[in-house]
Amino acid sequence: MTQLAEEKSTHLSNFSRFEKALGVHGQPWLEELRRTGIQRFEQAGFPDSRRDEEWRTTNVAPIAKVPFKLASLEGAGVSLEEVERLSFGGEASCELVFVNGVYVAKLSRPGKLPRGVRVVTLSSALQSEGPRLDRYLGRYANIEKNPFVALNTGFVREGAFIHLSKGTILAKPIHLLFITSAGPEPQVSHPRVLFVAEDGVEAAFVETYLGRGEGVYFTNAVTEVIAGNGARIDRCKVQLEGSQAFHVATTQAHLGRASSFVSHSASLGGKLTRNDLNVVLAGEAASATLNGLVLINGEQHVDNHTLLDHAEPNCPSHELYKHVLSGRSSGVFKGKILVRPDAQKTDSMQSSKTLLLSDDAVMSSQPALEIYADDVKCTHGSTTGPVDEDMVFYLRSRGISLEASRHLLSYAFLADVTRRIKVDPVRRRLEEYMAAQHGLPKDLRITDLGRHDEAHR
Repeated sequence: MTQLAEEKSTHLSNFSRFEKALGVHGQPWLEELRRTGIQRFEQAGFPDSRRDEEWRTTNVAPIAKVPFKLASLEGAGVSLEEVERLSFGGEASCELVFVNGVYVAKLSRPGKLPRGVRVVTLSSALQSEGPRLDRYLGRYANIEKNPFVALNTGFVREGAFIHLSKGTILAKPIHLLFITSAGPEPQVSHPRVLFVAEDGVEAAFVETYLGRGEGVYFTNAVTEVIAGNGARIDRCKVQLEGSQAFHVATTQAHLGRASSFVSHSASLGGKLTRNDLNVVLAGEAASATLNGLVLINGEQHVDNHTLLDHAEPNCPSHELYKHVLSGRSSGVFKGKILVRPDAQKTDSMQSSKTLLLSDDAVMSSQPALEIYADDVKCTHGSTTGPVDEDMVFYLRSRGISLEASRHLLSYAFLADVTRRIKVDPVRRRLEEYMAAQHGLPKDLRITDLGRHDEAHR
């Protein structure tokens, strides 16, 4: 048995205490789901980067060797004033706040939701409407392929359940805010989000993951998105965990006929981050757009794995991930476009672009196509390199310093992703964060960069 397999015992012990604390609730399907998940994790253990191709570029031994305890609210100390600074306020239809993986009602803002929109904690939904959740929960995120999904499934309890009835149109986004307050001992939380949109729904939701303090902790998140026929879903994820945090997340989306799914992902914090985003275009004429940005420094590591699974014909997809790496940071992008035999007329494009701001930063980019149909249009590409010195020279000729020129061009490089985000508070806050990281004015706008670009051309 490898060392990684032995170190899974910490989480198995956590599960024993977790199961004992829950007691018996008379929901056999849920108990079976949890036990199946933890049994799969026990069988598989942590992935070994020396043997598992999907984890070859990310070594999870630093996660496996830490004796994490299940997180609790004890000593969290998150104040309402802190949450208000993070809140979207009136720009969100509602906000649910979770601290150390536990829902905190006094920090949340349920809001007045229109008929047909249900946004509740997963724990309350499991108690009140278990049969409805049984149709979806754990049916899409695959515990066989990913041991971290199996581990999360073993601890399914807290998180969010979002259900939108047929034809519902939600004007403002739903905001889910997950805050971890690092304590003296390493702790782990397993948030779960289940988003179900019936036919014809139009809605957006945001997942924000933030850390307080400098302690070691582990967030192991799973999100399942089920979009009905003709649904239009916009999902944003912002990860700004603590400097010593580990963040592993899987998002599994299943798209019905003529539905649309747009995902925007921003990875900014954490010591080690792994994001798996899998989208199955299961209905004819479904479409998917995956955009992502990574801005890291120091010794941070971010690994983005994506899968666009084209199962039906006439399904377009588009993917753009941009990375800015400095210091001794490392990035990974492994994107796969899978076109199944029945998926004729597929039109898919994938692009990964990286700026390296130091000689010690490392990027591994692996775009891939796997095509089993003969009437398709699929392209993929990847570029990695330093800042364009011609552009630097142009800005310096206009009186801008060397350092400021590099920062400005890095900001503009990532702004190509942020400008595509339609959820205003997410786009605005990301641009402000990027400007602050690059020492630029907070009121800098994308249009200002556009004018510089036009002048250069």
